[in-house]
Amino acid sequence: MRNGSIPGTHGRVRPLTLLGGPLLHEPCGAVSDFGPELAALVEDLFATMYAAEGVGLAANQIGVPLRVFVYDCPDDEEVRHLGHVVNPRLVEADGLVLRGPEGCLSLPGLEAPTERYDHAVVEGFTATGEPLTIHGTGFFARCLQHECDHVDGRTYADRVEGRRHRRLMRQVARASWRTGG
Repeated sequence: MRNGSIPGTHGRVRPLTLLGGPLLHEPCGAVSDFGPELAALVEDLFATMYAAEGVGLAANQIGVPLRVFVYDCPDDEEVRHLGHVVNPRLVEADGLVLRGPEGCLSLPGLEAPTERYDHAVVEGFTATGEPLTIHGTGFFARCLQHECDHVDGRTYADRVEGRRHRRLMRQVARASWRTGG
């Protein structure tokens, strides 16, 4: 998911895995070690997300097949939500189903109308192993569902159907990051 602000961070920017990379279509493994390597991964995820002007980023998008994602995302009332989740589980997705434009740092420059619920609840842990529950509405709920899809081995392109899916796949085939041009 994309955003415009780039606050400072201490992690290193890593290359993004683009659509077609096998890690994007495989469920990620659970984190069992809540040590310094996990904290460094979270910092790298933030650095990479900000460098790419995103609002969320999952570990498999930087080549690490673990259930971790970060976010810095507003909701529909422009309230900023900032954090990370280790071993996330989408435990609720309900309310209205809204079709809205959705993009992804693994499909740079593209977006497609994607259906998401306008309320989501994610449970998981912090990088230090503390349990947490995150409630999201509106755009932030979309972000939470999008990132949970990533750790489950799905992209928003997998949710787009019919004519919209065919159009998105044509755009992917022509994208400069796919053609090298």
